[in-house]
Amino acid sequence: MLSPSARPRAEGPDPSPLRDFEQLKDAPREEAVSTNTIALGTILIADDNQSAREVLEMMLRSHGYRVFAVSDGQQALQLLQQEAIDLALIDVVMPGQTGFAVCRAAKDRPETRLTPIVLITGLGRVEDRIQGIEAGADDFLIKPVRKEELLARVKSLVRIKRFTDELGSAETVVFTLTASIEAKDPYTEGHCDRLSRYSVALGERLELPQEDLIALRRGGVVHDIGKVAVPERVLLKPGPLDAHERKLMETHTVIGERICAPLKSFGQVLPIIRWHHERQDGSGYPDRLKGGQIPLIARVLQTVDIYDALTTDRPYRKALSSERAFAILHDEVRRGWWDGTLVDEFEKLLKDSPEGWTGKPVVPTLGFPYGSAHGGNDRRVSRKPKEAVITS
Repeated sequence: MLSPSARPRAEGPDPSPLRDFEQLKDAPREEAVSTNTIALGTILIADDNQSAREVLEMMLRSHGYRVFAVSDGQQALQLLQQEAIDLALIDVVMPGQTGFAVCRAAKDRPETRLTPIVLITGLGRVEDRIQGIEAGADDFLIKPVRKEELLARVKSLVRIKRFTDELGSAETVVFTLTASIEAKDPYTEGHCDRLSRYSVALGERLELPQEDLIALRRGGVVHDIGKVAVPERVLLKPGPLDAHERKLMETHTVIGERICAPLKSFGQVLPIIRWHHERQDGSGYPDRLKGGQIPLIARVLQTVDIYDALTTDRPYRKALSSERAFAILHDEVRRGWWDGTLVDEFEKLLKDSPEGWTGKPVVPTLGFPYGSAHGGNDRRVSRKPKEAVITS
């Protein structure tokens, strides 16, 4: 692992004077910040010009930032993965990987795509700026770099990164809370990962926009988060619920929406949480919506949720075959409960790719490991041959 002071030096004499960094070089030097002072943020500098690199490092350290400085793109990508970097300042023209390539690679990786990247360039052509934007750059600094502009950009982007980190922490709490629900019931292991994969695949088949696919991924994990408020005696009851227990269970959609509402990034997920137990004929809950009043993404997750509940083991019955599960779903479509078009499309999807559901879970969360966030499903089917009774 590279240390914060690691600054690989290029062999031979420095290739150019500091013409592009004169404003930084000539600026008054502040005293170095005490080692006991908490850093304002952690900055990565990548520039093959040793002198330019040292000027940037000295100036940022003197203003309270922790700095990693490297001379090429490969080391920059390595540090972005190894360290908690708040902002990367990447020179565009470097041997090997250019700044554009480094930026593109970092933005393609889930663990580094939210790190702000500023490209430092002397290239003034519009095409070059477009290339940087397409690579995912968050901002540009044009040489010659001015001290005031650099510090303002750094301060602003580090603050945005901290807000993003706080959001990630809040989301992690939500996903961890959901995992705690699944941990109570071993019969539902893997349920939410499967829902995320199923619903995203169905959403792609329907050509839903990207924001809906992201909502379906997240919704697969957190749709039942409100069950954290449902007593275990109800949540884990092996048989049908009585009227009072059913009423308690039905509160989980409203409670789940209330839990996730403060997270702005979950705005698209809230309709899934609140309305994935509504029915086409208005006999569902909590708001007795009918037909098209139920958002499409809620109906998509609802379809795969019911299928997964039917095809996995439960304390009160063994898993049903896929054929039997779809027979029940089609029967319930005729009763007016579910969206028949979605049931048909999902059935075709599974027939087209029967082995497509055993791979790595695809639930994208900030700071939360794949495969560990699951939620319960309490679709309870009575033992009467043709009487499917939903109790949640």
